[in-house]
Amino acid sequence: MSFNLTALLRDNIKNLVPYSSARDEFKGEASVFLDANENSFGSPLPHDYNRYPDPLQHQLKGKLSKIKGVPAENIFLGNGSDEAIDILYRAFCTPKIDNVILVPPTYGMYEVSANINDVETRKVNLTKDFQLDLDGIAEAIDMHTKMIFVCSPNNPTGNSIDPLDIETLLVNFSGLVVVDEAYINYSKQKSFTHSLPEFPNLVILQTLSKAWGLAALRLGLAFASKEIIEVFNKIKPPYNINQATQDLVLEALENVEVVNEWIKTTVAEREELSKKLEAFQQVEHITPSDANFILVKLERPKELYGHLVGRGIIVRDRSKVALCEGCLRITIGTKLENEKLLEEIQQFYK
Repeated sequence: MSFNLTALLRDNIKNLVPYSSARDEFKGEASVFLDANENSFGSPLPHDYNRYPDPLQHQLKGKLSKIKGVPAENIFLGNGSDEAIDILYRAFCTPKIDNVILVPPTYGMYEVSANINDVETRKVNLTKDFQLDLDGIAEAIDMHTKMIFVCSPNNPTGNSIDPLDIETLLVNFSGLVVVDEAYINYSKQKSFTHSLPEFPNLVILQTLSKAWGLAALRLGLAFASKEIIEVFNKIKPPYNINQATQDLVLEALENVEVVNEWIKTTVAEREELSKKLEAFQQVEHITPSDANFILVKLERPKELYGHLVGRGIIVRDRSKVALCEGCLRITIGTKLENEKLLEEIQQFYK
């Protein structure tokens, strides 16, 4: 199906003149900066942060480009992936007219951001084995459907969505297919970043909050065509990624080997924890996971949740989420944390 980016954009975004910062207007080398009304004396800190940061994060994108194998021009950096999600709505969805398709159970911010932007959400539940209902999605699409959000590996179920089903959406849907890969580092599946040249309607979301352990720095990534990235940059606030975050992330990106070891350890602990939980007769089912968490269906989940809270152990009660009745979502901790969790579960059920 043909893809027309201009036709998808809201009219006001097509004509939008983005904010031009002082540093955008200047090109070249300089030693005296008197253009941006900054404090010329520095900062009351060991490191100076008195200058505005690079609005397009060129150095950081250059480093990420090498790690991810994606050209820098195809990368957007946001204040968490949530900023990228919000920009997608603001760029492509006209309030009260357009709609998006969500596939519950899924990440909650897709719906929250839709509600903030006054955009209709059409929900097509995943199948019983947590895969896409392609027929249901096809029936839900109309001329005002602008985006389909797919989280893979999925939150809160942990499983990967069949990549062939995602490709089916990309081939047959004329709007944007947004694939959220927040947990891709833990998955056996390949990232869809390698499919960017093939699908102009593909947007991929990733984050440094999970495998990279940088949740407090709030750095999300979006990968898309150069043209879509230009739309992101047109809408975003001029300095959406602060200098401290840029500096710290650049430092962290030098430690790829450490992160890879953490990933291996997390996957091993995930399998070990799953195996030990399956030994409890009260555990009914554990969804096979490609993430750093597991979804566990068990007896008396709310009572167990309360017991764990009382012992200082916090998990997520997902029992009110569609298709997750009776389930707790458990993040994979350190070996010591996982052992403490198992001890308390055993104490509760004995």
